[in-house]
Amino acid sequence: MRRQWLLPARIPAALAASILVGALVACGPAPEPEDPISVPGGKESVAEPTRGDWLVLHSLSDPESLNPLTSNDAGASSVLGWIFPSLVALEPESLELEPVIAREHPEVSEDKLRYTYRLRDDVTFSDGTPLTAEDVLFTIKATLHPKVNAPHARNYFESVREASVLDPHTIRFDLREPYFRNDLTLGSISPLPRHYYDPEGLLEGIRVSDLIDWENLDAESSERARRFAKQFNQDFLRNPMGPGAFVLRDPENDWVTGERITLYHRDDFWAPGDSHAGDAWVDRIVYRIINDRAAALVSFKGGDLDLLSLTPIQHRRQTDNERFKRRAGKNVGVRGGTIYIGWNQTNPILKDREVRRALSHLVDKRNIIDKVLLGLGRPIEGPIFPKRPEYNQELPPYVFDPERARAILEEAGWADTDGDGIRDKLIGGERVPLRIEILSNTGNDQRRDIGLAVIDEFKRAGIDASFRGIDWSIFLDKVKNFNYDAVILGWTGSGAVPPDMYQIWHSSQAVPGGSNFVNFRNDEADRLLEEYRISFDAAHRKELYDRFQQILYEEQPYTFLYTPETPTAWDRRFQGVIWNEVTGPDLNRWWVPTGSQKHKPSS
Repeated sequence: MRRQWLLPARIPAALAASILVGALVACGPAPEPEDPISVPGGKESVAEPTRGDWLVLHSLSDPESLNPLTSNDAGASSVLGWIFPSLVALEPESLELEPVIAREHPEVSEDKLRYTYRLRDDVTFSDGTPLTAEDVLFTIKATLHPKVNAPHARNYFESVREASVLDPHTIRFDLREPYFRNDLTLGSISPLPRHYYDPEGLLEGIRVSDLIDWENLDAESSERARRFAKQFNQDFLRNPMGPGAFVLRDPENDWVTGERITLYHRDDFWAPGDSHAGDAWVDRIVYRIINDRAAALVSFKGGDLDLLSLTPIQHRRQTDNERFKRRAGKNVGVRGGTIYIGWNQTNPILKDREVRRALSHLVDKRNIIDKVLLGLGRPIEGPIFPKRPEYNQELPPYVFDPERARAILEEAGWADTDGDGIRDKLIGGERVPLRIEILSNTGNDQRRDIGLAVIDEFKRAGIDASFRGIDWSIFLDKVKNFNYDAVILGWTGSGAVPPDMYQIWHSSQAVPGGSNFVNFRNDEADRLLEEYRISFDAAHRKELYDRFQQILYEEQPYTFLYTPETPTAWDRRFQGVIWNEVTGPDLNRWWVPTGSQKHKPSS
């Protein structure tokens, strides 16, 4: 990954279904000692970096879109991260927030209700237009606009009351209430070019507070704001423009659906050679879209990919040989991801907590980790990375117990009344069979194997269960609109910063397009999530989240499976290969000596 951008407006725990994303505690085995060109463990390469060559990455699917606010999948987040740096970012080694587009750390009022950012005066967008505070103001307006399709982004900025431009390079945010992560959240804003995303100036004269108080917006402003939202939601799906070091020059030719996305380095980038600002040493970033992991490994072995997340079988059996080791280095890291089965509670069957509890008792996590992952995973009981202090270590394993599951179903009234081998129950005057279809995205063999394993156990318990893999874009549409029974999915995350589970679990986020797509609703959980956000006492936040995780444990809206240990292979022609323990590979610092470059400037 690049700098650890903190972009809740774009990548809050984005749906994980594509390439290497969201690396967490990732210090696995270092490259082999005989490695002639790569130096692990945070050390710099001996030679001076040289610009040139391409970095070719793998993606299982096309991004849903490249709209910087409305997209919410990991593939989009990875691509957009090269195009949209933020006001501040985590320095991957120190894990401290450092200015990027901001000139310095914000000035914060004593009551933590006012943050003032002063911006660099040399930042430009990829068309050469200078970035100003007006662009930051426009970005927060678009984010908080209730008609912009970005509910996953808005929730992080709910404390914002108003934003004001003080001068061309200074912006102030006034808040309704403190939020313990405001330094991260406000600093995560990735400025959008106002002149590009709002060429008619439709949001001019409309304040942030006007958009928040949408129902009281005057008719003329409301009409303009609606026009803006319609255009923004529809017109910028494939053509992003930002201030980053890389640009999608020609969307029609540089994004070939199902094949590749090509980003080009900006010769006029405003921070040349500054990896913290997002510059990298390669001329191009190319995402090759290969929706089959076996085919992706063939491409890697053939030299058509430079970085590849390996499946356990690929790591243990297909790449554990001297020939591959000469071609590639490997690293095994514990990623901050959470893999789970989500139960859609708009479904009358799965709305019943007892059914969800029974289903969780039918999932053998240890067997899945051993057989599907070949041991490359750690079982979990909640949504927080187990090495974070906020993880509730008191939760016992949710045991695999088919007999207990059957007893729970019997007690809940699910019995095979007609002798067809499938349990049923009278719901709303109609006899309903206990039928569940589990969905996931095609091309992900691990999730397919998980699905097949669990439906076998379900069938043995009298449940009519099936698994189906579907195309990522269709899959996302079903998830966003509650049009499914159950899904196997994953959230990315970062152990570098304290978690905030509001986006995924608060009932306000259980809306079409929101991240609470299992429709989990619990008044106590809502209260805990709200109180957690405004507490600056880490011990108190720990108490709140211990109870919150206990509620999830009791309710089982997800069956939490594991956090994966992800093997990753990389091409040995790269130098400067550094794998930071928490933030993963720092791709901005990877480079290729001139004599080893495969792709010349004219190629």
